[in-house]
Formats: sequence, C-alpha cells, structure tokens
Amino acid sequence: QVQLVESGGGLVQAGGSLRLSCAAAGGTFSSYALAWFRQAPGKEREFVAASSWGSGSTYYADSVKGRFTISRDNAKNTLYLQMNSLNFEDTAVYYCAARRIYYGTPLRGAYDYWGQGTQVTVSS
Repeated sequence: QVQLVESGGGLVQAGGSLRLSCAAAGGTFSSYALAWFRQAPGKEREFVAASSWGSGSTYYADSVKGRFTISRDNAKNTLYLQMNSLNFEDTAVYYCAARRIYYGTPLRGAYDYWGQGTQVTVSS
C-alpha cells in the first residue's frame, strides 16, 4: 500500500510561486497515475492536475493551466507541483493522490490513495 506525504505548502504573496512535493512512503509510484487536488474552505475537493505513468501525459484544470506544472521523478518516487503566478483563489489545502492504473483522470473517485494535505495560503 502506498502512503503519500505532501510538503512545500506555506504562505505566499499574490504573484509568487511555490513548489509542492509528494513522496511515496512504503511503496513506489511505478505504474501509478498521480494527481493533485485541492479543497478550499466550504468547497468541494477539486481536480488540479494529473500525470500518467509511462506516456508522460499531463492534464490540468482550466483554472491553473499555464500557471501550474505537474511533474514526477519516478526514480525518487516523488511528485511535484510547481505553482506560479499564485492568486487568492489558489488558497486551499492541496492533496496528492495516486491510482493503480497508469492513465490519469480528473475524477476524484478514481484515486485509491491520498495524502494528508498541505496548506497553501495566498495573501492579496
């Protein structure tokens, strides 16, 4: 069973950048699709970005396209989310997710494993 541990969240001013990391503990990311989701206060958890195994295909929510970049280092079993040009609406708890199928999807229910989340706060 894969355990996911996120890090890299924090407080940043609008227009700034952060890079989130998600490490696999007790397992590997081999053959897993990986994704980032986020949940703002009072809102449902929403898809941010996904990465497929093998093909390197990536998918983004329209709200982050062109500002966020998802990447993975399979040798290090680590997933990243580079976030640039942050704005107040990006404030949320960010979650890493993994599914035991190689292709990514924006569907929340398709993921088998979740991290505990890391808080990102953007000040205006």
